[in-house]
Amino acid sequence: MNSHQVQEKVDQFTLEIVKDSLIAIGEEMFHTLARTSMSPIIYEVLDFASGLTDDKGQLLTQGNGVTGFIGMLTFMVKQTLEKFGQKGDLKPGDIIIINDPYGGGGSHLSDVGLVMPIFYEGEIVAFSANKAHWTEVGGKDPGSWTTDSTEIFQEGLQFPCIKLFDEGKINKPLVEIIAANVRFPDLSLGDMWAQVAALKTGERRFVELCSKYSKYIVKETIEHLLHHGEQISRKELSKLPKGVYEAVDYIDDDGIGNGPFKVQVKVTITDEEFVCDFSGSHPQVLGPVNCSYTALVSAVRAIFLAATNPSQDVNDGVFRPLKVIAEARSIFSAERPAAVSTYWETMLYGSDLVWKALAPILPDRLTAGHLLSVCGVVLSGIHQDTNEPFLIVEPSVGGWGAGDGIDGAVGQFCIGDGETYNVPVEVAEARYGIMVEEYSLHTDGAGAGEYRGGSGTVRSYTAMTDGQTVTATFGRNKYLPWGINEGKDGSRNEFEIVKANGEVSGPYGKFARFPLQKGDTVRLITATGGGFGNPLDRPIEKVIIDVKNGYISLEQASEIYGVKLNPETLHVENIVNGRLN
Repeated sequence: MNSHQVQEKVDQFTLEIVKDSLIAIGEEMFHTLARTSMSPIIYEVLDFASGLTDDKGQLLTQGNGVTGFIGMLTFMVKQTLEKFGQKGDLKPGDIIIINDPYGGGGSHLSDVGLVMPIFYEGEIVAFSANKAHWTEVGGKDPGSWTTDSTEIFQEGLQFPCIKLFDEGKINKPLVEIIAANVRFPDLSLGDMWAQVAALKTGERRFVELCSKYSKYIVKETIEHLLHHGEQISRKELSKLPKGVYEAVDYIDDDGIGNGPFKVQVKVTITDEEFVCDFSGSHPQVLGPVNCSYTALVSAVRAIFLAATNPSQDVNDGVFRPLKVIAEARSIFSAERPAAVSTYWETMLYGSDLVWKALAPILPDRLTAGHLLSVCGVVLSGIHQDTNEPFLIVEPSVGGWGAGDGIDGAVGQFCIGDGETYNVPVEVAEARYGIMVEEYSLHTDGAGAGEYRGGSGTVRSYTAMTDGQTVTATFGRNKYLPWGINEGKDGSRNEFEIVKANGEVSGPYGKFARFPLQKGDTVRLITATGGGFGNPLDRPIEKVIIDVKNGYISLEQASEIYGVKLNPETLHVENIVNGRLN
């Protein structure tokens, strides 16, 4: 059969069927990893991403729990091709392991990536890839990430794009090195094998697709998928207001006493491009809040989707109009050996700055500022029942900003975490040496507006044994979630330690290895989002409901919203502060 005859068979219906099959493969890979992993941060929180790229490393489909990983699979595969592809060193059965933060890895050492070339009829036709947060990769602190590292060598094992499998044969010495250098080898290696299973699922399904429809049709579909993604993005880009939009903000500190650090962006929207230029932002710093250029690109991709077409399936074609600029060795584009352990504290400013610049012109898509930080926690110690060591590694939920016509979302993960989840209270208390004393809304009345910001949360862990430690990093501790259109700023993220004797230490934004004894409690308090519009324009009946539900106090109703209520009946006694309605 000649190529012309083959080409005649590639009709639009077949292209759509194969395109949807590729997306389904990504979803199946995602669920395979979640269901076979060993760590709650993967199977409960979904702190991972998985998907397929084409033979050039262009992302085709991504089953994604963590928004902040959008794009990182692409960089992993491209670094693999750069190292092995030119020499023909990739063979069937190879699996590459990579967590190099400054290149393909893109985040921090805890996020370990695996890449597998997919062969069909003797040539590489695609790559299966995933990236997952291992509970442990070694380093100076339990959980491997910390707030006071000063160079990458303190943060754990580095996998510089090397072969974990060579033509299907496991690299046993490497596995032994991992087992000897991590505190919970069963968890870390269990998660590694779950990632391998997901890769092989992707390989098997892709080969089946080629066998069913032919390699030619699958390749044509890949081009169709990428082109279709680009077409939709350019169509949506054409609808955006053209111009230059700027924003400035400040990162609190670097975890070891330095800061604040000025960061800024200039967003230029034209008919052809969406350019985000972070030039002029602070150089890389000593503490571990630095992020790599790869991480910055992933952060900007998330907000680009929000501004253009949030429901769009993710592939590299979608991002062809997007251009991200950052100066070398800046806090947004750190280079070796900069510490990057809590990279998200800066990475998420990449999203937030673009968000802040565009929110006034896209009120139907972008809300006021949100909690921003992952509000990450590492808590370790000995379990009271088993006398075995335990380790909590998890993000926290908080408040999102209000928008035009809508109050802010309550108790949600930040933009970098996306579609992830808490570790349930029952799971936490069973697996870890703690008691969850409180899990409630943080109703501080901040983020006032015609539409008010969503509440953060309070989550309290009480130590059930002596000798536990907690490390936490709660960004947006000094610079608050911003309001829009006369809306008020939200509140800050913070945590405090309540000793068994009632003594309170804190509040803190960042702290490494705070010692906890039996009966001590760590209270994690997350921000309320920013408000939208003048608080005096909020309908009186909504103010009354807010008081009844405990979101605001009687005093705040009067002082901020201009509605004085009878404390007994909650009926309106007076309209104050020049209220408009």
